[in-house]
Amino acid sequence: MRRPWGTLTSAMPPTLKLPRRDGILTRYTLSGRTPVLVPPGPIRSRIGMAAVHVVADPLASINPSLEVALDWDATLRFRHHIWSLGLAVAEAMDTSQRGMGFDWRTAKELIRRSVAESKTVPGAVLASGAGTDHLEPGPHVTLAAVEAAYEEQCAWVEGCGGRIILMASRALAACAKEPGDYLKVYGRILTQVREPVIIHWLGEMFDPALEGYWGSRDLDQATETLLAIVQEYDTRIDGVKISLLDQAREIAMRKRFPPGVRMYTGDDFDYPTTIRGDGDRYSDALLGIFDVIAPAAAAALKALDAGDAARYTDILAPTLTLSRQVFGAPTRFYKTGVVFAAYLNGHQSHFRMVGGQESARSVVHLAEQFALMDRAGLLRDPELAAERMRRVLAVAGVE
Repeated sequence: MRRPWGTLTSAMPPTLKLPRRDGILTRYTLSGRTPVLVPPGPIRSRIGMAAVHVVADPLASINPSLEVALDWDATLRFRHHIWSLGLAVAEAMDTSQRGMGFDWRTAKELIRRSVAESKTVPGAVLASGAGTDHLEPGPHVTLAAVEAAYEEQCAWVEGCGGRIILMASRALAACAKEPGDYLKVYGRILTQVREPVIIHWLGEMFDPALEGYWGSRDLDQATETLLAIVQEYDTRIDGVKISLLDQAREIAMRKRFPPGVRMYTGDDFDYPTTIRGDGDRYSDALLGIFDVIAPAAAAALKALDAGDAARYTDILAPTLTLSRQVFGAPTRFYKTGVVFAAYLNGHQSHFRMVGGQESARSVVHLAEQFALMDRAGLLRDPELAAERMRRVLAVAGVE
């Protein structure tokens, strides 16, 4: 059977003890698969954007639950890794813990540095999140305040020379009274942007504070409000990212988009189907799981470029179980799995996160992720990954 995502090696793979959900430790021997290999060259048939994480500075003398300090070198180095595979970078979004410890002040600096860095890489594509997270929701917040907050962040991204991903707003969700309030706020922002933006609909499974976004808890009514915005301002919109983990809704929506407006899948539970398409339309990708599976994502999209749909499916199939593990409920803590994967693969020297979020997933959950990454050929140095898994286990008392 053909295994395009990794072949078996002849060297004896490492064995370690992993905890199960019933509390029993069991011996796990790595599969011996070599890492996924990515062909050189750009990706042409789809846009593949990885929503990327940030690397905390573990030695900064701060209160990690209240303050933010990044390892800038490691953070930017990871963006270069994504670009080197032919993927695009979605910067300063929820994967970077916006709204979960990563503040706007630091996000501004991240955007400035990332945009500047992208200019040094031929062909690099970067878009950055602009929202209202510096505006605390509360009874005093008005629609005008939300508009001003959006304008401030959009102006910063554009002033840095960047492209905008228009993020969902907790403050707007809290103060809006009806769908018309969303039409007003988004209309005002969209008429001011310099170039087309990506609108992000982030579902409540990712952020409970966004329940009832677009003015209704009824997803059908919410969908109609967003579609009204897209249809009225289509020349100002590059595309829409839907993060609802609802494949049927995504497919139905993209059929109704005006020509030229892209659907960017945010369905981390079933992205291969939506990206491949139905023969009529397809979705591009803007996914947090692409941070974790970047080599497989790039190799699969390049298979599509070559017209090899079977190879595309073979490469991505073993990543789906992994993605569903990383994004399992409570979904908003998926960032822990993203950073854990980067640690296993040597993209950073430690497993620490902004806000101490490394503790948001159990050791059992992380052990299961480790095994799934191994089976998908996503451990680029299995010996290193096994040693780092042992270190995480040791902190939990597993010797």
